[in-house]
Amino acid sequence: MDDDRGRDALALAETALALAMHDGVTEAEALVTSEDSALTRFANSEIHQNVAETNVGINLRVVVGKRVGVASTGRTDAEGLRRLAESAVAIARVVEELEDWGGLPAATTIEDTPAAYSPTTAGAGPEFRAEAVRAVIGAADDAGVIAYGSFSTGLESMAVANSHGARASGTRTTSSLITVSMGPGGGTGYAEAAAVDASTIDPAALGREAAGKARATADAVSVEPGDYPVVLEEYAVVDLLDMLGYLGFSALAVQEERSFAEPGRRIGSDLVTIVDDGYDPAGLPLPFDFEGVAKQRVSLVEAGVCRSVVYDAQTAARAGVASTGHGLPAPNPWGPFPLNMVMAPGTASRDDLIAGLDRGLLVTRFHYTNPVHPKLAIVTGMTRDGTFLVEGGRVVGPVKNLRYTQSYLDALGGTVAVASERKTLKGFLGAVVVPAVRVEGWTFTGGTEH
Repeated sequence: MDDDRGRDALALAETALALAMHDGVTEAEALVTSEDSALTRFANSEIHQNVAETNVGINLRVVVGKRVGVASTGRTDAEGLRRLAESAVAIARVVEELEDWGGLPAATTIEDTPAAYSPTTAGAGPEFRAEAVRAVIGAADDAGVIAYGSFSTGLESMAVANSHGARASGTRTTSSLITVSMGPGGGTGYAEAAAVDASTIDPAALGREAAGKARATADAVSVEPGDYPVVLEEYAVVDLLDMLGYLGFSALAVQEERSFAEPGRRIGSDLVTIVDDGYDPAGLPLPFDFEGVAKQRVSLVEAGVCRSVVYDAQTAARAGVASTGHGLPAPNPWGPFPLNMVMAPGTASRDDLIAGLDRGLLVTRFHYTNPVHPKLAIVTGMTRDGTFLVEGGRVVGPVKNLRYTQSYLDALGGTVAVASERKTLKGFLGAVVVPAVRVEGWTFTGGTEH
């Protein structure tokens, strides 16, 4: 990680913390986040926008007994910090007490994560991104389709200081390239990649992938709704993990009795193992959370069996355990969240996954997904940008998008093959590392016009 930016952010956090600790304040925490981000957008196979922005935010949480006040600002000058502290303290004095307030976390040992930082990404300018976009558009031109999308690069710094001695700071880089191609006959295709090091993203390959799908999905036909075995590509599997993380792998969801997660409960086949690991270099590493607690590697599902969930300081205090380092910025009504989920690879190739379908569907990704029944992890949504009929282990042609209502737990339980290769993709709040999978049954409830 880049130490200079992290140290600057930590110094700012300590200044804000010192201003808050007076007049009966019993605890305080300062969180500083700063971001230098840039984005190149393209549409109709032309770059149409380059934007860049720098943001700094300070979040101050102040505790008076069991009353917790939170205030935030984008000002870093002395007067701005003074007003921030005054506001947070004033709020803490008038809010209701949290009867089960567990206190701010103590200091933890945070390991260095050099894999989180890339000088190439940190120094990437509009020319770098334009060259990548040129490769995407070139692939689209070769296929006779039109490319749309964006390529983002960014530098994110974060620092936390609290009155119990917790100190954490660091900087990471992120990049993400997303492209959608549109072709004749209503065909569309999609491809995406995320990485710490932007130079490891292959834009030409992504362009060919999206363009190939756009050509292959032209003149799609309708199929009858019903239960089909499916091969879900990585872009679809991301939605499974994100939704399960949101609905059930949080200690708050367990404590509020709305989670499916129970230690020892089988929710997937033996092929399904999912962890949350903020140090895994395959993803977008983040070694500590927004409360300054070192991230632990948490086994969520091991060979299909629930093992644990993630905790922040408050849910950990309620359970009498230690935080796993998954706290979000205060005020946080959502509880902890797994930001670095990784699904274990299998042994199947892409061809193997498809060859296992006698008659089924190949799904590129899902769209407009929403939970229907959180406890059962039933989700409704639609397919998008490439849905294909497979017969006799071979793709025979494109089909129009389908609506579905499906238990994601049943999908894990019905996972019969997992690909050996994985992709790193941007998830709901963090990064997700996922393989493609074959599921023995998926319930499609209706069709669409496209």
